[in-house]
Amino acid sequence: MPRSKGPRLWLRPAERCAGSIARRATWVIRDGDQYIATGCIASEAAQAQVKLAAYITEKYQPRRKERDIEQIIIADVLSIYLDDCGAAQASVAQLESRMARLNEFWGSRKLSEINGQTCREFVKSRGSVGGARRDLEDLRAAIGHHNKEGLHRGVVRVVLPPKGPPRTRWLTRDEAARLLWACWRTREVQTIHRGKFKGQKAETDKHPLHHLARFILLGLYTGTRASAIASASLNKGEGRSYVDMDHGIFYRLAEGNRESNKRQSPAPIPPRLIAHLRRWRDKGIARNYVVEWAGQPVKSVKTAFKSAVRFAKLDGKITPHTLRHTAATWLMQAGVDVWQAAGFLGMSVETLLRVYGHHHPAHMRAAAHAIGYRPRVSLPVTLPVRTSARRPIPQRIENIGGPGRTRTSNQTVMSGRL
Repeated sequence: MPRSKGPRLWLRPAERCAGSIARRATWVIRDGDQYIATGCIASEAAQAQVKLAAYITEKYQPRRKERDIEQIIIADVLSIYLDDCGAAQASVAQLESRMARLNEFWGSRKLSEINGQTCREFVKSRGSVGGARRDLEDLRAAIGHHNKEGLHRGVVRVVLPPKGPPRTRWLTRDEAARLLWACWRTREVQTIHRGKFKGQKAETDKHPLHHLARFILLGLYTGTRASAIASASLNKGEGRSYVDMDHGIFYRLAEGNRESNKRQSPAPIPPRLIAHLRRWRDKGIARNYVVEWAGQPVKSVKTAFKSAVRFAKLDGKITPHTLRHTAATWLMQAGVDVWQAAGFLGMSVETLLRVYGHHHPAHMRAAAHAIGYRPRVSLPVTLPVRTSARRPIPQRIENIGGPGRTRTSNQTVMSGRL
């Protein structure tokens, strides 16, 4: 008898009628013989994952009783973890999305089925080693929470794929200048639909990448993550990171957000960046947010950034996160103290040294210098050894009878008695 796969997402194909689309492709939750509409079209896969997680949470009320791992389905473990620990996560929506992916593969399986082979099968089905590792970390955390609650007997081990090598692509100052100029000079191109030049391309006076230039400057000068730059505001507010112009401090952690492993500690704003910020504020370019598009904060700059990289003709894989790599590399090349640089960037000293330490001018220079030259040989210095004066050996006194009748050993020898 085939085993039920549990609730999962299914993309219902579009329906056509007389050559035209009568109904678009939509995501549907399949639960056995039931089909539950999510209201999400094909391009809204992330929202559909959230709907699936909510459906699982509402439908299933797992048993909170200690049992053997052969009797517990993994869907219950995920549900308990989402209920107990979901609210404490930095991003509940992202957690729900990962839980939905885990449930689609693992939901109907037992805890006892988690081993190296099934974990490798999940990595293969996921298609991304890095994404699979992150999902499996959540699975391990869910099992650990289930165990701490005393809800299962037995040992369950989640096998993670190895970590990928760190990305080390960074921008030289020439490349950064080319990227900024591409953002500043690029004009919008439109197709002419009427008149003599119909069908031809023509540049307009609009500059669609000016906002990206401000994003890049903020990333290069502070090494801040893209999400904190996107929410950077000149005014305090819920869900915003705050740029304090009066005191020159960038509070990168958005107000109301919980501190996570992605360290977003406050950092001083470099003087050159403050000059840019004041000019943008005085000219009305940045009113509420540092990076605005049509008066609203940007949600993502991935598409615009990709276009700017293409216009600047830069090689390699360059993403918005490359700006953080560049800032760390420039600080190391400038010989900044590692403790100062790590605090400014919001990363640990260990990570800074492991990934960027080789750019520091003092990195292993003493060892490299020592191995290239013959060591100086100093002549041995003989120090006088102080010897203590030898004490004379006391002579043995021999009693030969009667008071005052004693002689030394020398006298005895001289007398011929020995």
